[in-house]
Amino acid sequence: MRSITLAAAAALTLSAVAAHAADPAEGEWLTQSGDAKVRIAPCPGAASRLCGNIYWLRAPQDEAGKPKQDAHNPDTSLRRRPLMGLPIIWDFKPVSAARWEGGKIYDPKSGKTYASKLRRLQGKASRSGVKAMRSKPRLD
Repeated sequence: MRSITLAAAAALTLSAVAAHAADPAEGEWLTQSGDAKVRIAPCPGAASRLCGNIYWLRAPQDEAGKPKQDAHNPDTSLRRRPLMGLPIIWDFKPVSAARWEGGKIYDPKSGKTYASKLRRLQGKASRSGVKAMRSKPRLD
């Protein structure tokens, strides 16, 4: 099993639930807190870039029993978007076999978007992963 760490916004950290993918970053990833899963795949219309959407939430409904929404988005017209299916990773271009740059990561908990980079990490035993970091300040 592989793991992925995305240290953007609220230090979003992800661990993999998919064992095989064409690109090391592609697959289905569980957040460290276990409250969401993100599917990372080639971007629609730009297969050479990586994008990711929320496809599972541990608690998909709010206290009123309605689907959770993008309530913290700075654009008030987008605050009614459901979190399920929400794009939170986009436009990452490969620059080497272990690095992707030029992308953005959106943190729906804060409503902030970060210019980020992805970097493949090597871990213990059969674990490896990818770390995303904000461009400024650099987190690696």
